[in-house]
Amino acid sequence: MTSEITLFVNPTAGRGRGARAAQPAASALRAAGFSVRTVLGEDAEDALARARAAVEGGTGALIAVGGDGMANLALRAVAGTGTPLGLVAVGTGNDFARALGLPVREPAAAGRMIADALKCGRLRDIDLGQVGDRWFGTVLASGFDSRVNDRGNRMRWPSGRFKYDLAMIAELAAFRPVPYRIRLDDGEIREVEATLIAVGNGSSYGGGMRICPGADLTDGLFDITVVGDCDRTTLLRVFPRVYRGTHVEHPQVTVVRAARVEIAAAGITGYADGEPLGPLPLSARCVRGGVRVVGP
Repeated sequence: MTSEITLFVNPTAGRGRGARAAQPAASALRAAGFSVRTVLGEDAEDALARARAAVEGGTGALIAVGGDGMANLALRAVAGTGTPLGLVAVGTGNDFARALGLPVREPAAAGRMIADALKCGRLRDIDLGQVGDRWFGTVLASGFDSRVNDRGNRMRWPSGRFKYDLAMIAELAAFRPVPYRIRLDDGEIREVEATLIAVGNGSSYGGGMRICPGADLTDGLFDITVVGDCDRTTLLRVFPRVYRGTHVEHPQVTVVRAARVEIAAAGITGYADGEPLGPLPLSARCVRGGVRVVGP
């Protein structure tokens, strides 16, 4: 592996933590003997083009500095290339970094761990989700949770996670279950009234909510969590259990596993790794060994 590696930096992640985190991470990597080049972009598409150029130029690894959105952008540059991906997680959710066992909001520690892993060859291939030409590492969300995202993204105040808490309260007031149509890879079609459907390559989203607690990044399958027709009282009682992953024990929650799934519902946007994919219907497939990652 070449000693030249690339830091892929989002300067706005975590209210500026991305820019501040790049320096200690780069220092840790340089102290380990790596030559570090930093890639910034004027916008997401420009940054992606620069990251892809670095990968095509033979960089030894692409290290994304930011949150889950930055990790998702980096996946678009490295998926299927064999170029290792590392994460210096300084965003709001950081679920992909947690899934890989990397430090969260500790850029120097993450830099040291990544440097050590690269030098010792601790690399592994993990699965990715793919929808069209888009990739995701954690969860494709749809339903109540994606409506909270929709509302939160429209709110200009407050900032940070608090606005999504307010958005959730507002969505609860207007909440109604949604008629879904699900097609699995064996051809089975299910029509259900559901609160939400989450397609998990990884186990968590939203900063540690273990919506698909049994998801395995290396089994070639999605864990698809279906939260059925719940009233508000039931939803409020079940939802806090998602942080422990015990919500799947509730009778209104079912989990199925499949390598491919299509979900359809009217008026619902799909989000993957917290980024909007577009309106349903969406078809996702689990790509076994879709990306090589750096980690413990």
